Amino acid sequence: MTTARTIRVGLEERAYDILIGRNLLERAGQEIAARMPGARAAIITDANVAALHLATIEESLKAAGIQGTAIRVPAGEQSKSFPVLETVVDAILAARLERRDVVIALGGGVVGDLSGFAAGIVRRGMDFVQVPTTLLAQVDSSVGGKTGINTAHGKNLVGVFHQPKLVLADTGVLDTLPPREFRAGYAETVKYGLIDRPEFFAWLEANWQEVFAGGEAREHAIAEACRAKADVVARDERESGDRALLNLGHTFGHALEAATGYDSSRLVHGEGVAIGMALAHRFSARLNLASPDDYQRVEAHLRAVGLPTKLSDIPGGLPGADRLLEYIAQDKKVSRGALTFILTRGIGQSFIAKDVPASEVLAFLEDSLKQ
Repeated sequence: MTTARTIRVGLEERAYDILIGRNLLERAGQEIAARMPGARAAIITDANVAALHLATIEESLKAAGIQGTAIRVPAGEQSKSFPVLETVVDAILAARLERRDVVIALGGGVVGDLSGFAAGIVRRGMDFVQVPTTLLAQVDSSVGGKTGINTAHGKNLVGVFHQPKLVLADTGVLDTLPPREFRAGYAETVKYGLIDRPEFFAWLEANWQEVFAGGEAREHAIAEACRAKADVVARDERESGDRALLNLGHTFGHALEAATGYDSSRLVHGEGVAIGMALAHRFSARLNLASPDDYQRVEAHLRAVGLPTKLSDIPGGLPGADRLLEYIAQDKKVSRGALTFILTRGIGQSFIAKDVPASEVLAFLEDSLKQ
């Protein structure tokens, strides 16, 4: 049995482990039973992931004596909605699961966010395990307890903080991930280098091909990203301070997702983040906060791995700068109407910029739409 890397998220009585390695789906039952003896389980997954991995985790749960009920939701961002949340909640209750039973999220970020929200509100809070099956979910959304759904007003505007009891990041399942989805997750991996780990960004520049190929480099990259996020979450669980740095690229990115109607054929979350990070570095240079060399270096690396970096890279066209600014203003990183961005003074030198003038953002968006 291969040894998994273990990273501890230090939240006192709510601390939990992130296990990273291959073949963890086969071990899911024993890992859950060891931490939650006697629990029954609801496994929430989508049709795509169910076809690949549901049987493996069901078998593992059965071998550990855990009774499991599978709940399938449609694949795609549209499942982060009130109607789908209602069907999931109803299915959990119909299975007669109790508060000390466990909700298992088997899937990418959409399934994780939806399942975590359901677990957070059913019976005022059920136990919850993340089994992320995409790179994006393994390095970002499965860790930290942010859950939620989208509305017509924007992304992730309704949700709760609800920490998992365990995260099982099986790196072997990434072998079945479509290349576009892997690249999208890689954008979130890069983010941790750009926030405050310049040496990690340099390592990724030198080793990204090995990360894509799999093996030791991939596990190292996932572990570094999870360690970076775990450190931030332990310091600032509910985003009252520097956890906001994890939103680097997301204020622009979420606005672009809303502007494309969450249509994954045009833009998936990680691609929005990639463009958002490129824009954040370009905007920082425009404000004379950072050197143009930095945004050029960031854009060059994102382009090298096949990620978009410009608004014109999004197929199908975008609304005008005024409308994009409205989406940005609706984003949850806005406080009392003032625009807050994560900007940078250089690679790995991100900071929270409050009260960014809307006029500066509007002029920047107008210029960016022409490029």
